[in-house]
Amino acid sequence: MKKGVGCLVAFLVVALLFSMGVNFLQFASNNLGMDASSVGFVKQHEKFTEILEQEGSSKSRDKIVRIDLEGLIASGSDGLLGSVTMDVEGVKRALAQAAADSNVKAIVLRVNSPGGEVTASDMLYEAVKETAKKKKVVVYMDSLAASGGYYVSCGATKIVANETTLTGSIGVIIQAFNYAGAFDKLGLATNTFASGKFKDSLSGSRPMRDDEKAYVQELVTQMYDKFVGIVSEARGISTDELKTHIADGRVYTGGEAKKLKLVDQLGYVEDAYALARSLAGAPDAMVVKYQRRSGIGELFGAFGETKAPKQTVRVDLSGGLLTRLQPGQLYMLPPTMVP
Repeated sequence: MKKGVGCLVAFLVVALLFSMGVNFLQFASNNLGMDASSVGFVKQHEKFTEILEQEGSSKSRDKIVRIDLEGLIASGSDGLLGSVTMDVEGVKRALAQAAADSNVKAIVLRVNSPGGEVTASDMLYEAVKETAKKKKVVVYMDSLAASGGYYVSCGATKIVANETTLTGSIGVIIQAFNYAGAFDKLGLATNTFASGKFKDSLSGSRPMRDDEKAYVQELVTQMYDKFVGIVSEARGISTDELKTHIADGRVYTGGEAKKLKLVDQLGYVEDAYALARSLAGAPDAMVVKYQRRSGIGELFGAFGETKAPKQTVRVDLSGGLLTRLQPGQLYMLPPTMVP
């Protein structure tokens, strides 16, 4: 009996020491620098690790970097880079790391996105465009590269699409719910105090006035004109042709997009790798994929705090197929993604 208790105590002591060691290492890994002007630590961004996708010549150190842009493009939300979630800033940091690496000769940005917020899409477009001034950037469009996904792609040196890719959907949308009719039936009303007649233009508690509709439509038109201008510059298509025949919000297959000059080439991701090697003059380059490092906290997550699941009830009549839009937010999304 005493022997069993002694073993249990010894095990608990070892577990405690192990836990303290893990906590110390995690603290050290998450706090790599110190700000001289303040007390405490400043967390620095870690570099992305490289996962080999295609081998190159053993005599060459040249690399083609693949970066994945996947999912809804939204500021402050998660997309995907490899198997690890990351936000818009993470994609920008990945592009910056590749541009700064002298062994990286070109970048393949794999886009699989329905689009997203106007500002977030514009931020990524600008990052891609600036990176393409330093290193060749080839966009490979996967299943979906529509609206904001196409907007971002316009910053690249060349665009490769699969024949079955859905792309295009050049347009902008804003959505707001109106429940004034339901309020009338229920005998409810809201009291709103605003500083100007347009301050509550998207309020759902009352019908919109005609001047409010014109005002909101003008906002959409301004963003649409910017989108069309970017496509026109990138693809060498006149704005008149875009607005008259192409940029009406519809999606196109990769094959159709090639005929309309919205993409440069049809193929698979391997064809995008080959094009990147050719553009960079690096035929022997290996292909690596960027992936965020797994932190010590993630590695030993099983030893961490266990949180009770949130008691949330969510009703989704779309079966999870539709994008939940934030009222009043400008989006670049294809019509099939809008409820």
